[in-house]
Amino acid sequence: MRRTAITAAVAALALTTGCGAADMTKQASPFANARGAKTVTLSVQSWVGAQADAAVVQYILEHKLGYRVDTVQVDEVPAWDALSQGRVDALLEDWGHPEQEKRYVEEKGTVVSGGGLGVTGHIGWFVPTYLAKRHPDITDWRNLDKYASLFRTAESGGKGQLMDGSPSYVTHDKALVKNLKLDYQVVFAGSEAAQITQIKRFAKEKKPFLTYWYAPQWLFEKVPMTEVRLPPYKEGCDADPAKVACGYPHTPLKKYLNAGFAKSGGKAAAFLRKFRWTTEDQNEVALMIAEQKLSPAEAAKKWVDGHPSVWKKWLT
Repeated sequence: MRRTAITAAVAALALTTGCGAADMTKQASPFANARGAKTVTLSVQSWVGAQADAAVVQYILEHKLGYRVDTVQVDEVPAWDALSQGRVDALLEDWGHPEQEKRYVEEKGTVVSGGGLGVTGHIGWFVPTYLAKRHPDITDWRNLDKYASLFRTAESGGKGQLMDGSPSYVTHDKALVKNLKLDYQVVFAGSEAAQITQIKRFAKEKKPFLTYWYAPQWLFEKVPMTEVRLPPYKEGCDADPAKVACGYPHTPLKKYLNAGFAKSGGKAAAFLRKFRWTTEDQNEVALMIAEQKLSPAEAAKKWVDGHPSVWKKWLT
């Protein structure tokens, strides 16, 4: 769901960058699905965790398997269309899109599962831990209205502000605010990078904030946050987007491959199926990109050099 989905390196991740990018589906790589060509085209999502996946995969494909790799930044739903049409070969981090999975995997057979990524994703509402320590009951959604005045901003129209990232992310926050009858206004920062900047600014000044956020995400190491308990998620409670009144699920993140590429992609397709790492691995690379300002390629090289026992299993 991330985006049902749910999770930007910032400027360094503009192409290359937990969420909000221009739809570049039509700018598909000329190398995608090329007959006989030793090339791979990756769909790259705009949040930094997905950038970390792509960076390491690209580095290994290029430096260990001898492929040319092209990347195309595509928003979540259009990425499925591009994958189905062969404009990209692989999607490395999907947060759960049941409609697209049914259409392309089950009905059309143009997309196939690439297996699990090894990382479980979760979206939620978070407050800074320093605020939760001052007001322990603030972590129950039923008490949020009691503290709405703490979260008022110039953009929230006299209500408490619930900060979201990019409008392109699929969230239920507006419906949740309405259906839970909360005195809050969803305000979009515009991108994950802008949201991170605001969170850091609030944290530096020890100000209250309530934000849509997700795990895994490197920012938790810099700004400790505590989740607000929403009504528990139950299967089907988010079936009607307008009536959602429950929290978000915990979603094992998955990879998907274009069906044609899965059959003819040789060692690259085999490697992508075996690529599976941990939340700690992903956060290590994401932190290097987003916080230490390494380029994705530099971060990938550093991780690969330091973890040969992990990635060599993906090539056997």
